[in-house]
Amino acid sequence: MIIGIDGNEANVEKRVGISEYAFKLLKQFERFKIYDLRFMIYLKDRPLGDLPKERRGWEYRVIGPNKLWTQIGLPLDLYFHKPRPDVFFTPTHYAPRFSPVPTAISIMDLSYVHYPQLFRKGDLYQLQNWTSYSAQKARKIFTISKASKDDIIKIYGVPKDKIVITYPGIKFKTQMSKLKTTVQNSKLLERYGIEREYVLFVGTLQPRKNIVRLIEAFSRVCHPERSEGSRDISLIIVGKKGWLYEEILEAPRKFGIENRIKFLDFVPNDDLPALYQNALCFVLPSLYEGFGLPVLEAMKNGCPVITSNVSSLPEAGGDAALYIDPLNVSDITAKIKMVLEDDKLRKEMIEKGKKQVSKFSWEKTAKETLKALESIKYDNEDF
Repeated sequence: MIIGIDGNEANVEKRVGISEYAFKLLKQFERFKIYDLRFMIYLKDRPLGDLPKERRGWEYRVIGPNKLWTQIGLPLDLYFHKPRPDVFFTPTHYAPRFSPVPTAISIMDLSYVHYPQLFRKGDLYQLQNWTSYSAQKARKIFTISKASKDDIIKIYGVPKDKIVITYPGIKFKTQMSKLKTTVQNSKLLERYGIEREYVLFVGTLQPRKNIVRLIEAFSRVCHPERSEGSRDISLIIVGKKGWLYEEILEAPRKFGIENRIKFLDFVPNDDLPALYQNALCFVLPSLYEGFGLPVLEAMKNGCPVITSNVSSLPEAGGDAALYIDPLNVSDITAKIKMVLEDDKLRKEMIEKGKKQVSKFSWEKTAKETLKALESIKYDNEDF
């Protein structure tokens, strides 16, 4: 059996979200080395060095043109190049137009349906129209939470047995030496200019992440006038700029805490564990998430988690997280103070977090994905 895969999301240097998901699946697929499966990875550009190396049963096919690749270049190649894949899988919302090959797609979330005002018009038009087309065309739709599955069924009217939930795994390795970790973490914090104790946020800078309300809540926790009960701490915001992020960057000045907020932009995966391990707590106050992988990343690294009580986030956090109303700044403030002031609660959250994380792995995600892709070949439905 030949499985074709759109590898473009994995073929980028700074991987977050879908890019991380795509990269981890490719790494796991290649690692399985199943003798009767052949993988053909389709790309716009030559593969980066950290992608799996070509071998028998694992090959890259670089095709053009880059512009309109999914609508023109990819479908034409699938028509005319032989042998064709038996199944074509894309880890994005977008199936190739007019494909002669049965397809499977991934829909991480439908935030653009719930919060269209938070997207640029061009991006929104593409997400709305292309996802609708792809959802109807695909034989299987992969998603990463029950909440997203319910949304897909409701919005696109597809049968529930067409949708496969594959929870994502965690990308960090366990630290081996406590002493070595302590020394390395200290040097890393110094390198990033982190001098105070801190609360941590990790995620792309975009309106859906609700960072402005987080900054306002944080300003109430550590008011610069050092009023009674305030804390001499910082808020560290990790994440590359996405879209409509200007209000986020202006918020520290608006709430008078410019010297308490540090934007670190994109941070390499190797550095993130130390940032989680040294944080007082991790806060993800998103308005909507397809899953919320940073919740598990924080738990894996012994960091208490505060997150929203909406969409899929309770699936990710289980009973290990403390939940907030993301629209209520007072609630966000109160929960941060609760975690900062109650050492017993912090320890309980850390222990519960370790148990919650053990339920997820990329190996399991990849095996369930392959099983569903293989089933498409034997589906007798007319294509």
